[in-house]
Amino acid sequence: MDALADTRFRLTVHYDGSAFHGWQVQPDQRTVQGVLETALSRLADGPKGIMGSGRTDAGVHSTGQVFSVDMAPRWDAPSLRKSLNALLPDDAWIESAAQAPPDFHPRYDAARRTYRYEIGLRPEAASPFHKRWCWPLGEPLDLALLRQAASAIPGERSFGAFAKAGQPERGERCHVYVVAWSETVLGTRLTITADRYLHHMVRYLTGTMVDIARGRRPLDDMARLLDNEPDMVTSPPAPASGLFLHHVEYPEPEAS
Repeated sequence: MDALADTRFRLTVHYDGSAFHGWQVQPDQRTVQGVLETALSRLADGPKGIMGSGRTDAGVHSTGQVFSVDMAPRWDAPSLRKSLNALLPDDAWIESAAQAPPDFHPRYDAARRTYRYEIGLRPEAASPFHKRWCWPLGEPLDLALLRQAASAIPGERSFGAFAKAGQPERGERCHVYVVAWSETVLGTRLTITADRYLHHMVRYLTGTMVDIARGRRPLDDMARLLDNEPDMVTSPPAPASGLFLHHVEYPEPEAS
């Protein structure tokens, strides 16, 4: 970026992932990054790329994805947010925009990321007005068992057992700070905060905890999986429809 010519902005976007093939641009696929870059390129009168805080898979939603873009100095944050929202489709919306330091990087500067996973336990979770944004399980779960299983997860360790594929350049270690289950109107919600995640990690953790709460596997399986015991296999991953990237946390800027 030419710091004299362009201004870097930090934006937060909400999206319903149901009709997106994930975040990252892919050939011949509708993606969140692709939709945003198309709209921004119209505003900039030329090709415009963005950087995101992380990738979400097909069907995963967001109420807190952060991305950055460099725009000509004639743009200010309120005008950029308003103009971009005017061009975006109904399943994406810019919550906020702010000027950022020239070296701000949404992915590498992030300290913690919080995901939420929504499970519908009531029959009405299967309604078309709910099931796109939850796992419409439609049956009771033992909340005490969910919380017991979750209590084993926080800490810094390898989460290789709970990943579809590792990231060899960064390894399999993650620091999970918070894992909590709470009750909602339709059922229950998982909130998890970590410094980073492996591919499908939250969905594998959720699927395994749900199977424990359903009595399909013993409680101590969670600890054994976290210890990477041989021949231990997770439960199938929970569906993408219930997963939301909720918040990305950045360090407070140092006082000058």
